[in-house]
Amino acid sequence: MTTLRTAVIGAGHMGSLHATRLAACAGARLTALADIDTRRAKEVAQPLGCEVVSDFRDLLGSIDAACVAVPTHLHHEIAAACMDAGVHVLIEKPLARTLDEADRLLGIARDRGLVLQVGHLQRYNPAFVALAAREGYPLFIDIERLAPFKPRSTDIDVVLDLMIHDLDLLLALARAPIEHVSASGFPVITEGIDIANARIEFADGSVANLSASRVSQATLRKFRVFWSDAYISADLQQQRLRVVRRGAAGMKEEDEVFPRTDEIKAQAEAFVRAANGAAPPPVTGAQGRQALALALEIRSKVRERLARHGHAH
Repeated sequence: MTTLRTAVIGAGHMGSLHATRLAACAGARLTALADIDTRRAKEVAQPLGCEVVSDFRDLLGSIDAACVAVPTHLHHEIAAACMDAGVHVLIEKPLARTLDEADRLLGIARDRGLVLQVGHLQRYNPAFVALAAREGYPLFIDIERLAPFKPRSTDIDVVLDLMIHDLDLLLALARAPIEHVSASGFPVITEGIDIANARIEFADGSVANLSASRVSQATLRKFRVFWSDAYISADLQQQRLRVVRRGAAGMKEEDEVFPRTDEIKAQAEAFVRAANGAAPPPVTGAQGRQALALALEIRSKVRERLARHGHAH
């Protein structure tokens, strides 16, 4: 592999994490960190030994790949400018605000022959990788994701902020097209949707139920999948599975624990391999668009329900 000249655009919480992983990634050299808040960017960049710029455009022409970790409303503008300059892009989820923006990004990546990878981190979780490799199709999937309120994510609602993680995982597990979606949700602290529930029915008869909240007191992630012959509970935080099967002597439980994986590091390494042409990206722009489309449909149904029942939103 050639050594990719990389940059991170956005020095916030996620940007700083991406920067440390890319700086340590074989096959890449972190050359710069871009953020309009140069003081914050310098705090992140100083121990990494990379340049700081206030305008990402100053880097175009001198980098091969970039990680875009800025608020969602800036995703399209920044990613499009990078790819127009021939830069491979890893972009935080959600891919964009709208499907039109997503489609324009996909079109640029296709026309320029560039990698557009989307940051759905749980795809690199070894517990989920093992779950997705299981043969057969799930009958019922129940996913719950609760988190305390964090002011830094209020530019998007809970569907695009939290639930979209699990929508991407659900779509990776699904074996048939979606037939029906119903959803409900409410604003609690912000003017947007802070808690949401969705029921998704697939053409093969399988059903998924997803709940997400960003106004909970504690962090909780439950991921339960039922097959005709087994029930699997995935603890994605601890990266382990509990498999329950019916045996001759009754129910049999077995825990599968995996070596601890740094998902951000694994994602950075996958991005570098993809940008070097060594392997396809694990989460493509098309897959990011698919998760975005489902999230936007759920959000639309929540808003319709709120309007129908006279709730302000």
